[in-house]
Amino acid sequence: MKRQNSIYILVITLVATLGGLLFGYDTAVISGAEKSLEAYFIDSLGLDTFIHGITTSSALIGCIIGGIISGYFASNFGRKKSLVIAAVLFILSALGSAYPEFLFFTVGEPSVSLLITFNIYRILGGIGVGLASAICPMYISEIAPAKIRGRLVSFNQFAIIFGMLVVYFVNWGIARGQSLEWINDIGWRYMFASEAIPALLFGILLLFVPETPRYLAMKKQDSKALQILEKINGAAEAKTILSEIKQTVTIPKGKLLSYGKLVIVIGILLSVFQQFVGINVALYYAPRIFESMGAAKDASMLQTIVMGLVNAIFTIVAILTVDKWGRKPLLIIGSIGMAIGMFGVSTLAFTGIIGISTLLFIIVYTASFMMSWGPICWVLISEIFPNKIRGQAVAIAVAAQWAANYFISSTYPMMMEYSGGLTYGFYGLMSVLSAIFVWKYVPETKGKTLEQMEFLWTRKSNKKAA
Repeated sequence: MKRQNSIYILVITLVATLGGLLFGYDTAVISGAEKSLEAYFIDSLGLDTFIHGITTSSALIGCIIGGIISGYFASNFGRKKSLVIAAVLFILSALGSAYPEFLFFTVGEPSVSLLITFNIYRILGGIGVGLASAICPMYISEIAPAKIRGRLVSFNQFAIIFGMLVVYFVNWGIARGQSLEWINDIGWRYMFASEAIPALLFGILLLFVPETPRYLAMKKQDSKALQILEKINGAAEAKTILSEIKQTVTIPKGKLLSYGKLVIVIGILLSVFQQFVGINVALYYAPRIFESMGAAKDASMLQTIVMGLVNAIFTIVAILTVDKWGRKPLLIIGSIGMAIGMFGVSTLAFTGIIGISTLLFIIVYTASFMMSWGPICWVLISEIFPNKIRGQAVAIAVAAQWAANYFISSTYPMMMEYSGGLTYGFYGLMSVLSAIFVWKYVPETKGKTLEQMEFLWTRKSNKKAA
């Protein structure tokens, strides 16, 4: 591939992955603000842990909505315009969550109505996350050449983790040296407001990237699609690729089950297992988990940053290996590592041992996730579905993922009240089941074009019909 083509593809990918960065930023900003929200709203209003769990996870309601509507938006407005809409929602959510009193309430006077308003702003941001989580990988997969598609889509996961790491530093920087009273009254507002900066940058840069050639071909804009394909693949390959695309998009929208139920079920279960292994518990509640091990407030934030660095390093491992080793081996290896980590934490919780060993098992768990299920799940969701149903199918898979995310995150406080050992043991069991699922049902997609994946599912559905 020519150097100029590589640079063009990389620039487009980096702009698209800003959506992933905001995905990570928005979902992890709550980790630093969670205890302050509990003090500012939950404790002062005399509410229970159930309401606290809902408030901590309220953005996930928006994520489910965003996931559900992402297929409609991607198919009717295009991948690019849908991401612009997501950027606007990120900005509104960042500013509204930081200052929910705007126009209607008095600062420093928490109320149930104010709590509801705060959650509405968080839900708006969640809708942006839901759109970005579905459409950013889709956008990259439809732009990327087959040989490096896994690596480029994995960049989106790195951006998610990098966004989480950035916000861990931001939260730590805001809280450092400040009194707990200041953090609970004002500091959490700065944490949420800080997201407006990358969101604005994302919205501006999106104006300069192209629409995907596959979407343009579906809209019968072949000349525009060919121009973009020539920039990406060179003139020699562009016409061949466009011809293959046109064969699979002759009908703008196919019936969801045109290729059988299996591909849809696999997409949904990939999403559900990615969440049922418990990763977002570790991400959302990280400072609280480390404080429960005896760490001070500042130390718990620093341990969260260490975990973020480990996550980033092992996501790079996935980026470097996904197109060499394939998707299935990485997923199975990661599942085994996650099971070891979670069963280790579960055992220590049952025995009452809290300390550095717990941190090490959490690091084993998160590192295993980040080199496997973190990026590879998104790679598979973006590439296994045929062109004609991709928008609809990705929307269903992503909505299922966020629904599973919401269930796991909102039930965590109650599960921990019952038994920490059983809670982490459950996540370990899910890790084992995820390995079995991948081994038996998930096809290898390494090196295949998106059009070749369509032929794969056509053959499978034809065999089943015969």
